[in-house]
Amino acid sequence: MSDPHLSGLSATIVHDEIVPARAPWLYHIAKGQTLRIVDLEGNQAVDFLLYSAADDAERYSAQDTVAAQGNLFLRTGTKLMSNEGRPMMTIAASAVEYHDTIGGACSCESNTLRYGHHTKSQHACVENFLEANLLEGRGKRDIVPNINFFMNVPVEADGALGIVDGISAPGLTVDLYADMDVIVVVSNCPQINNPCNAFNPTSVRMIVAA
Repeated sequence: MSDPHLSGLSATIVHDEIVPARAPWLYHIAKGQTLRIVDLEGNQAVDFLLYSAADDAERYSAQDTVAAQGNLFLRTGTKLMSNEGRPMMTIAASAVEYHDTIGGACSCESNTLRYGHHTKSQHACVENFLEANLLEGRGKRDIVPNINFFMNVPVEADGALGIVDGISAPGLTVDLYADMDVIVVVSNCPQINNPCNAFNPTSVRMIVAA
């Protein structure tokens, strides 16, 4: 039986991994390769950072990305820009209408502020990013404002941000084409206090095609 999650990926599959709920993930992706993120069970937020493999002082820049496309939301065709003003990856295809680049990553501190002191011990995306980055010598200062794939963060009329039910569904995907050699760092978001994960973090699948 054919694998529906590989549909449209005609190139050779060089990596295929299930990232468990709440877990970090790091992988080096070469220029010209495509990363497909599969939301296996639906409504799972995937927090995402990018670094240049040649020099990790060059990394994803939310402000440069927003300015370059003139829109807060990331859609098919959006180029993910670096702090050097260069395209790092391009959203080649997305089964979801848009993705978030302003909501940021949850942390133990923000959980405490938003949801109460009883959440202080809960694992969060900042800790996942730190765990993955430490493998290559990066620290907390290297964690920049991130992308939230599949997450729905509307901007209200008064400028306030909401975190509401996601717009994804089981098996939906986003494809990212590498415009340079990059290091992808992911936190498969462990948040259980707001509906970004339907209050139930689940696994995602990472597929890299050459």
